[in-house]
Amino acid sequence: MAPLLSVRNLTKHFGGILAVDKVSFEIHEGETLGFIGPNGAGKSTVVNCLTGYLAADEGEIELNGVNITRMKRHERVHLGLARTYQIPRPFPELTALTSVLASSISGKKRINQSFQDAMYDATHYLEFVGLFSKRNILARDLTFYELRMLELARALATTPKLLFIDEVMAGLNPGEAKNAIKMIRRAKEEFGVTVFWIEHVMAVLMEAADRIVAINYGAKLAEGTPDEVVNNDDVIEAYLGRGWRNYA
Repeated sequence: MAPLLSVRNLTKHFGGILAVDKVSFEIHEGETLGFIGPNGAGKSTVVNCLTGYLAADEGEIELNGVNITRMKRHERVHLGLARTYQIPRPFPELTALTSVLASSISGKKRINQSFQDAMYDATHYLEFVGLFSKRNILARDLTFYELRMLELARALATTPKLLFIDEVMAGLNPGEAKNAIKMIRRAKEEFGVTVFWIEHVMAVLMEAADRIVAINYGAKLAEGTPDEVVNNDDVIEAYLGRGWRNYA
């Protein structure tokens, strides 16, 4: 079966700095792919290239067989690619409902979608993430956890095939983190999305991911099952340093 997303030799420079170095991997429909690496490894740059926030210098990106390497962000969204952000990016002066409504209207193109249909969708996704009671609250007045859930609702409202989750655990307490994990799993089951999950909390990906890709210094370091990657010496060294064996 052809992959949902195919990334081949993705490369990105910032001046003389090589931020992403010929990274290649695939994501198959229905799976959860974990994406890890120490701080500064190039994770965000890879994701920004894949989602159209940065233009790749070299390489190719295909989504469902369509070359999206040079496509604009909204064109990628229309083809079924959506993302959340590590630091939520709300429209502070819009209500929670209006924020999701905007995503429903501007997301993946649907034939003959009416305003009423879009409003119904927005309400549904707010209910799904537990924010229906906050539908008339301005985004600026939501808690950090609620903003995380609003991000998820906005992404789902575009009806994605592939959903990028960017470090959803950051800034959440243990109870909120547990709820967020459950919500992402429910989204995968209920809406059939494929998940690309960037995360620092390895315990989360050990449980949630089908496969993991690890990068460091902009290059792919390892790829495999969670057990294979977490026990890879190069991955351990990248996280713990060259002298890790002295303390093992």
